[in-house]
Amino acid sequence: MQRKKEMIAMLLAGGQGSRLGVLTAKMAKPAVAFGGKYRIIDFPLSNCINSGVDTVGVLTQYEPLRLNSHIGIGVPWDLDRNFGGVTILSPYERSENSDWYTGTANAIYQNIHFIESYDPEYVLILGGDHIYKMDYELMLNYHKAKKADITMAAMPVPYEEAHRFGVLVTDPETGRITEFEEKPEHPKSNLASMGIYIFNWKVLREALIANRGVPGLDFGMHVIPYCHENGNPVYCYEYNNYWKDVGTLQSYWEANMELIDLVPVFNLYEEYWKIYTNNDISAPQYFSPSAFVERCIISEKVGIFGTVRNSVIGPNVVIEEGAEVCDSILMGSVRIGKNARVYKAIIAEDTTVGEGAELGTGDYRESTYNKKVYCSDLVTIGECSVIPPHVSIGKNTAIYGVTTPEDYPNGRLESGDAIIKAGELL
Repeated sequence: MQRKKEMIAMLLAGGQGSRLGVLTAKMAKPAVAFGGKYRIIDFPLSNCINSGVDTVGVLTQYEPLRLNSHIGIGVPWDLDRNFGGVTILSPYERSENSDWYTGTANAIYQNIHFIESYDPEYVLILGGDHIYKMDYELMLNYHKAKKADITMAAMPVPYEEAHRFGVLVTDPETGRITEFEEKPEHPKSNLASMGIYIFNWKVLREALIANRGVPGLDFGMHVIPYCHENGNPVYCYEYNNYWKDVGTLQSYWEANMELIDLVPVFNLYEEYWKIYTNNDISAPQYFSPSAFVERCIISEKVGIFGTVRNSVIGPNVVIEEGAEVCDSILMGSVRIGKNARVYKAIIAEDTTVGEGAELGTGDYRESTYNKKVYCSDLVTIGECSVIPPHVSIGKNTAIYGVTTPEDYPNGRLESGDAIIKAGELL
């Protein structure tokens, strides 16, 4: 029997993130790069260690290799512990009832034995795909003070967006939740669940076992309504600082651009609440005499010979002479060829943009490929892609794979179109 932990965290990081399109073709959403040198999962992991939560189970499923490699044994987050630390929890074969994780709560149910090995009083449930800073210890103190069985973190959102979230109705004097609706068509409140919960472990364990046969067992749809109906005291911990769901291409781009505001609403540089990451690149940046850089985040080992404005540049990127990059996100090891023009693009790792190519030209047009995913002015290019020299690419486009001049009729990919060379629909 291991020593007891007061609270452990279970971090749900197995989602595909299909609304990020080609960016998540070969990796889970929490592994997607953010803010230059970071990955999305760095934020909840850093919140854990900054809050004194030193035992974290990370539940992975969809394309876990990149995520597992990034987390490793948890050294960057001081989570390489003999007792506790970080543990990767993937679905595994059992003697009976084997299954993938079929829902958020089902994933926790399948790892009951991991949680029991620490005999915790409380279990913190987190998503792995949001950008924010939160002190979970303060939330735990609130949970204890209210003598709650469940505490849900929530924040006000515009009423027109509330239907996208679980919505809470609370007693204004006590903060106790009186009604909970998961993604209602006509929300009664604009207080939206953030997908961050603290449970008394005994209460959560009973609810998971009682509902274990429910298909796609989910916290918002099943477990929390079950506990609420059983009379368990459920309270709202209202959060009013920065929190961003980067689940769409537009919101992902906006969150990155907010980092380079003159007064950023989300500050990566606070000493008292650092964001940690697994990054072993230590080579310096190089700016040639011909380089011009204005309001950007520039990561390590970047070589700039052209012009970069209002952009977030990942490590090991090269922007060649005469090239211009504006309002864009370039992930690690991207190369922009001479005299290329890149406007409002998201370009994933290990991609090459050929000499004289132009990205983000012309007028917006509705996507002919996937209207739900691609619905903005952005050019989105998946990892390990190649853009040939001297082609023109319109707005609201998607590219994945090694493309050739023959893929561009008359040297152009029109706005709203896509080129997918990966052999499968994404």
